[in-house]
This record gives sequence, structure tokens and C-alpha cells, in this order.
Amino acid sequence: MNSGKKNIKRGNIIRLLLSIAIIILLNIIASFIFTRFDLTAEKRYSLSPATKKALKNLNDIVFFKIYLFGNLPPGFQRLSNETREMLDEFRAYSDNIQYEFVDLSKIPNEKDRNDAYRLLVERGLQPTDLRVNNKGESSQLIIFPGALVSYRGKELPVQLLMAQLQQDPNMVLNNSIQTLEYNLASAMKNLTTVIKPQIAIIEGHDELDKQESFDLQNSLSDFYNVERVTINNKITSLAIRIKTDSAHDALINKYRAIIIAKPKKAFDERDKFLIDQFIMRGGKVLWLIDPVFASMDSLQKYNTTMGLPNDVNLEDMLFNYGVRLNANLVQDLSALPIPVKTGQVGNQPQMDFFKWWFFPVIIPSISHPIVNGLNAIKTEFLSTLDTVTATGVKKTYLLETSKYSRTVNAPTLIDLEILKKKPNERSFNKGPFPIAVLLEGTFTSAFLYRIPPELSENPDLAFRAKSKPTKMIVIADGDIAKNQFHFSQGYPLPLGYDQYTRQTFGNKDLLLNSVNYLCDETGLISVRSRELKLRMLDTERIDKQRLFWQLINTVVPVLIIIAFGLVLSRIRRRIYTRSTTKISS
Repeated sequence: MNSGKKNIKRGNIIRLLLSIAIIILLNIIASFIFTRFDLTAEKRYSLSPATKKALKNLNDIVFFKIYLFGNLPPGFQRLSNETREMLDEFRAYSDNIQYEFVDLSKIPNEKDRNDAYRLLVERGLQPTDLRVNNKGESSQLIIFPGALVSYRGKELPVQLLMAQLQQDPNMVLNNSIQTLEYNLASAMKNLTTVIKPQIAIIEGHDELDKQESFDLQNSLSDFYNVERVTINNKITSLAIRIKTDSAHDALINKYRAIIIAKPKKAFDERDKFLIDQFIMRGGKVLWLIDPVFASMDSLQKYNTTMGLPNDVNLEDMLFNYGVRLNANLVQDLSALPIPVKTGQVGNQPQMDFFKWWFFPVIIPSISHPIVNGLNAIKTEFLSTLDTVTATGVKKTYLLETSKYSRTVNAPTLIDLEILKKKPNERSFNKGPFPIAVLLEGTFTSAFLYRIPPELSENPDLAFRAKSKPTKMIVIADGDIAKNQFHFSQGYPLPLGYDQYTRQTFGNKDLLLNSVNYLCDETGLISVRSRELKLRMLDTERIDKQRLFWQLINTVVPVLIIIAFGLVLSRIRRRIYTRSTTKISS
């Protein structure tokens, strides 16, 4: 009997030692082979290959300081928790990721707290003002749903909460969580990039000037080296010569991408040719073109203006690449209000706001990395576009008007008197109309059979009939990139901010995403197309069955554990009884 017990004891010790040895061996293997398992349906905790690569290439500390922390409402607490989990995921791939969560409400002195708020605004973070109800008492809560990311003395602000007009708050929160990886990884990538890509804003055809595009250029300069370039028929305006073994020098592009923003003067054939060859060499273009010219200045002065076709001599090029711009204007019931004088009290004019159908507000509804989850876009005197056949080119519509829209062909009279009439909603049923398109692929030169004579004899041009694989984006509104100016002081306001309604629209994010998509060679921006399913609880059912579900969540787990313990105890008793019987026999 004693020998039997010793055998059992020896067997238990051996099994224990084997288990320990296996655990140690697995840990040794795991130290050499790094693997993480994500069992969620949408792989919400799996980082993209581009993010993993950026994390593994870090050679110094990237510090995230997050100000979304403390006693927060449930929705914001969830965003805070998701941010922490995302940063922990970053840390799993790099020891150079550090972070800190800061609760500004813990600053006891009100003056010091307000100074901290002011400093964060100056550094680029936007506050959110909440009204919180606690035990029947209402109080104001200011939070900063954002982070400051720093690396080697450089710093970038990151907004964690996306602004989206006319969207359910739960959907806004979900979209903010969806874009967490991109927003944090993009800031990290931009801070750690040693050499910024070169891009150019084209001038010389009465495009948006430095002040009108001030915030666009300023925002792009965080990620790119931005130059303003006048082509002026110069071959080297968009390209540089390099020596080759052949008799003639070769041309390579100076810029990763160029932006053509609201030209009002016609391009001559030589400038068009140089842009065409820039594209053929693999260059990217963001076209922001007004097919119809209409002036709000003359409308405010005279109450009427004309919408006239705006011929800038680019239509044939764009048609060749796969897009046709239409000489019309969109009227949309989803529109931006404008102030209109309705009376006079003493020396003060009485102003009221009316929806101006010619200023459509575009709600992005297409799931593409450029526009996914974006805030509403404000436009002015918007036109439509269509795609046409272009071999080797993939076309993707990015933005559309609402279904409550229609078009009027130019030339057309634009009169503020229409604001006095109630719109006939049955006539606003022609939409949606496409107004922005992405073109990707291999393009055919628009000058395949018509090189300008003065350039055809230049052997150094190295004319290309087919492009390298490249991309371009066409938007049928140039004002989408134009910032407003402060009424009294005249300084440029942030792009997308409307000082009449005091709302911020998504114009800046749209254009930044567009340029990032065109210039991105890592695939990081594709993360913006990730979709997380919003699994909402049935609040009505919860209210009716609150006690039942509370018991399910509290009592049932305890009963399961007790039942498991009883079954396990009975199994062990049977095994022990059998072992004792065998030993006795």
C-alpha cells in the first residue's frame, strides 16, 4: 500500500515537473517568436502592417500625452479606454512608445486650470463643452478629447473625437474609435519622418492666393515641404534633369504631388503639356476646379449675379484622363445658411439666416479611406462631374450631393429673391450627384498626337505616351480649399470654419486625407477604411427587464462556479476511490 502511494506521489511530481518544463520552454520560444491573437470579428485589436513597420523602425521615444481622462461621461470614458488599449497595442511592438493620461479637472486653482486650457488651445487641441447631470444637478464640464504627441523636441496635436454634424452621438464615438489607429500612427509617422515629401501649389492662373489658401498650406506643411510654383512654360518648374549614359539628360519629378486650386484664367497648351508629362512620370494631382464662375461679392452688393461657364482650358485633359466637368450649379436642400438683411432698426441692419441652396453641405457617405467618417463638407457654387471611358483607369466616386438636390445649367441668373420663396421639395428630387472622384491607374497622355510645336523639337523632354501607375483626385469646387477671413481683423480663419454659423466643417480633413492618399507609399491611410460594428443595447428592453438581467449577470456566474466546483469535487472523489481500491487489492 505504501509503495502504491509513493508511485502516485512520484507520478504527480513528474507531471508537475513536466508542466513546469513545458511552460518554461513555451516562454523561451515566445521570447524569439512574437505572436498576438485577435479573436474579435472585425479584428479591432490588430494593427495594420504599415503601423507595425513604423513602430518597429522607431529609434527614439515617442511620447503621447492624453488629456481625455478623469470623471468622464460613459461615451468619453469608452474613448479614453480604447485609446489606452490602442497605445498598449503600440507598446507591444515597440519599447519606444510611452504615454501619460492627464486629468485637467484635478488642477485645484481655477485660474491655473483656465491657463492650462488656454495653453492646450494654443498648441492645437480643441475643447468640448459638456452639460453633465449628476443626481439632478446640472454642471458644466470642459474636456479636451485629444493628445499631444512629441518626438525629439517636435510636437503634433491629435484630436481623438471626430466632429460630425447631423450624426448620432454613438455613431460619432464609434467613428472616432475606428480612426484611432490612423490618427495616432499618422502623428507618430509624421514626427519621425526625417525628410518630408515635396508637394507644390500651382500659381499663375489666378488660383487661390497665399491668404485664401493660408490654412491649407499651413496644415500641409506639418507633413510636407510645400512650395508655391508658377509653371510659366518652364520644363524645370516641375522636373529636374539628371545625367544619364545616353546622349540626352533625363527628367524626374521634383514633387510627389501638385495642387491646382480654383484657377480662373485659362492654362496655355505648354503649361498643360508640362502638367501632363508630370503625370506621365508618376506625379499625382489634386484638381479643385470650378466649372462655373459665380461671385458672392457681387451677389451681396446687388442681390443678383450670373453663373457663367468658367473655361480654364483643362476640360480636354480631364476628359482624356476619365472625368467630365459639367457647366452647371447644384441646388441642394441640405445647404449652408447665409445671413441676409431683412430690415433696419435705426442704423442697425436686421439679419436673418436662410439656407442658401447654392451652398450645398455634403455628408460623406462612401466607405473609402479618404472620406470615411469625415465631418460634413461645406461648398460654394458647386458643380457636378461624370466619369468617361479611359482605358486602364479605375474611378471611385468620393462625394455626392444629397438626394434632395437638382442642377441648373450655366449661364444662369442667381438671385437672392429665391430665399423668399418656399422651395418646392418635389422639384428637389434629382440627386444624388457626384462631385468628387478618385482616378487610379495608368493614364494615356492628353498630348499623344498633339505635342506643342515649340516643344516637339526638344529631345530632352523624353515624351511619355503612357504614365507610370499613379493617382489623381478631381473635385468640382475650388472654394472647398478657401478659408474665410475674420470680419473685423481680417486674419485668415481655419479651413472649414464658417464664422456665420460658428461651425467647423470637414474641408481641412478632406484635403489632408486626399493629399495623404495620393502621396502615401506605406498604405497607412488604408486604416481609415476599417469598420467597427456598433453593437447597441436595447435601452427599452433594459428598462423593462432591468432586475432580470441584473440577476443573470450577478447570480448566474456564482451558480455556475458552485456547480463546477461540485462536479470537480465529485470527479476527484471517484478517481481517489478507484485508486485506493486498486492499492488495497
